[in-house]
Amino acid sequence: MRSLERHRDVGAYALGVLDEAEAFRFEDHLMECPRCAAHVTEFGPVTRQMMLYRRATPRPVHPMAQPGPQLLGRLLTEVATRNRARRRRLLYAVAASVVLAVGGSTLAMTTDADAARTTSVEATDARSGVWAQVTTEDEDWGTQVELKVKDESGPRSCHLVAISHDGTEETVTGWNATGHGTGDDVMMGSSTFHTDQIDHYEVRTSNGEHLVTLEPG
Repeated sequence: MRSLERHRDVGAYALGVLDEAEAFRFEDHLMECPRCAAHVTEFGPVTRQMMLYRRATPRPVHPMAQPGPQLLGRLLTEVATRNRARRRRLLYAVAASVVLAVGGSTLAMTTDADAARTTSVEATDARSGVWAQVTTEDEDWGTQVELKVKDESGPRSCHLVAISHDGTEETVTGWNATGHGTGDDVMMGSSTFHTDQIDHYEVRTSNGEHLVTLEPG
């Protein structure tokens, strides 16, 4: 496969429609292509929405019976709308802190509610030496995830996986670890699981090697 064709496969890989051999070859490409690794991460919210649609569609119904050719466009629009809403919540929280700083208390209940939706957990694995921190925010559709990783081994392609209480696994985000140790890698991702459905998170390499486990309190 030529390099240009590998770049074009980023969407198919993120949506999980490549066969096993093609996916393996594309993961080799990810280790050498930061641009594709970033695109895989950007496809995370769209992939989550596709999974939600698949779960909500009755089994006798063909999965593409209703959406039509504009499904992807609508999903991208919905993701953008939710990102704008998240930014607005951040601005409201900042405004609330300013009001409180000058003696007001009107917005205290709003900031407390936002804080209750956000949790953070971090861990370092003694064997791999990898440190990771997961910060989550519970949403109506699932969980928004921010991941920070310090991994001085590599380069290698990695994934963050959410494991529910019943053992179901879901890939939250993926990235290409450079191994240079110049700072934390920061990625955004999402899961269709709600925070109270998630038992723990695992950072793994693309070939399944376990790097670190994060267990919310």
